[in-house]
Amino acid sequence: MTKKVWFQASIGILILLLITKYFIEIKHIFYPLAVILSAIFTPLLIGGVLFYITEPLQRFLEKRKFPRWASISSILAILIGAITVFISFIWPMISVQLNNFIQAFPGLMNEFSKWTKYVLEHRDNLPDQVQDAISSAINSVKEYAILTSKFLVDVISAIVSWAFVLILIPFFFIYMLKDHEKFAPRIYNLFTGNRREWVKKTIKDVNDVLKNYIQGQILISFLLATIMFIGYLIIGIDYALLLVIFAFFMNIIPFIGPWIAFIPALIIGFLDSPMTALWVCVVTLVAQQIDSNLITPNVMGKTLDIHPLTVITIILAAGNIAGFLGILLGVPFYAVIKVIVKNVYERRQAIQKAVTKEI
Repeated sequence: MTKKVWFQASIGILILLLITKYFIEIKHIFYPLAVILSAIFTPLLIGGVLFYITEPLQRFLEKRKFPRWASISSILAILIGAITVFISFIWPMISVQLNNFIQAFPGLMNEFSKWTKYVLEHRDNLPDQVQDAISSAINSVKEYAILTSKFLVDVISAIVSWAFVLILIPFFFIYMLKDHEKFAPRIYNLFTGNRREWVKKTIKDVNDVLKNYIQGQILISFLLATIMFIGYLIIGIDYALLLVIFAFFMNIIPFIGPWIAFIPALIIGFLDSPMTALWVCVVTLVAQQIDSNLITPNVMGKTLDIHPLTVITIILAAGNIAGFLGILLGVPFYAVIKVIVKNVYERRQAIQKAVTKEI
């Protein structure tokens, strides 16, 4: 029976791919709709992430008899305060490090070119195992550099439309804070009987997966970035704040994100001295051990229950298809699809058991 269900699911996916192919071939018909959807997607996504981050605070306030308007006002006041603190105290430090990095960048690239040239020229004198390790490291750096460059291109192109995005984000965010309990009933009330209960359960499961994933990944990224910042301050690496901010956003990507964040820190460490690079490796290793043994098991637990190899495959495939957004959204999208398929399968099993009992 399980094989039959998965066969039917595969047929459904093939049909969906064929429909998508025909839509692409006649994309000029749907171009206006695509423009509208792409315009609202980013602010809706950011508004949704902000909602899931602040939803525990709203729940906490309303349990203490705060009315809805007061909880929303409190959350907005906290966010405005956080932005003010960031602009007043943190941004000047970032600006100084960014200006220093831009000025030093040509020299850093020159030093990096000299170092790689030296390694390649003397590679033949090294043992085979070391040569293989160097070749593997160079290939990995190239792959991650390509991924990083794609990220930067996507981010820079997105900045152009941010004025419009910044206007829409507060509207979506406040609307979600105000009426989030009404969204699910508007969907499952379209159905009746057992089907209504199934849709209600499926929506709840999808919401739980998204909530746990977003809140968990943001918290893990923040804790990891804090540990790395302390480590970078101890070893005295240049541009520590810039590296940690980059690491925070990369750590949101499961498994491969921390290693993408590791590469620029390692390069800057090498350009300072081999010992600094070694200490960067130590800081990264300690941070990853703390994350894998303490932070992630306690924060995420069994939230996704997805094999690491599956996660890496999803991220690489989604990155090739949709760039930076694909890398960010591939895993939660897969988790949502998995929850829906699981609920569909369980419902089919329940129906078949009911029919068998009647017979």
